[in-house]
Amino acid sequence: MVSQGQNRGTQQTLNRMYILAAMLLVAIAQAAAQDKSSVGAAAPHNRRIIISVPHRKLALVEGEQVLQVYPVAVGARVSPSPTGEFRVVRRLSNPTYFHPGIVIPPGKNNPLGTRWIGLDRRGYGIHGTNQPRSIGKAASHGCIRMTKADLEQLFEEVRVGDVVEIHAHADDDTAAIFSSGHTTTTAQVAVSAATPKLM
Repeated sequence: MVSQGQNRGTQQTLNRMYILAAMLLVAIAQAAAQDKSSVGAAAPHNRRIIISVPHRKLALVEGEQVLQVYPVAVGARVSPSPTGEFRVVRRLSNPTYFHPGIVIPPGKNNPLGTRWIGLDRRGYGIHGTNQPRSIGKAASHGCIRMTKADLEQLFEEVRVGDVVEIHAHADDDTAAIFSSGHTTTTAQVAVSAATPKLM
């Protein structure tokens, strides 16, 4: 016959085994996640984003090759986009908009759209918009706005640490990128399809 003491001892042993098994599973999961992230970090990635304020366009560049050019909205005259070299520090899907006294959850009324690519200049980033007609204009509070389709496409190509250059003036380099009519974007296809042809 098994005594109560033996039952208690057996139960305590089982409890310890369950705890050890759970701890082992957590350790394995953490090790796998670290392996996955270190592989991603080691992969070559020399892409950068170049934005021309006067052209109101953004280019995704890899090495010396322009992969894609997108129309954007830049900062209005009273709230210009910052210029210089920045880094991507955050990537968020379906961000919540925060402004003093205002919180707007993800959805069609959110002024950030469906994605946020945050820069190392606090409060500035590349995001979507609930005002698609502002694309191609100097209309934002300093951030770079994109159409939903273009932003979601760019978001998949961008990583934390990528360089973002914002140019205030046109020069030979920006002219070479933005004046030669590089790759057509989703937004450009939609706009050209919706624009009536004039004879």
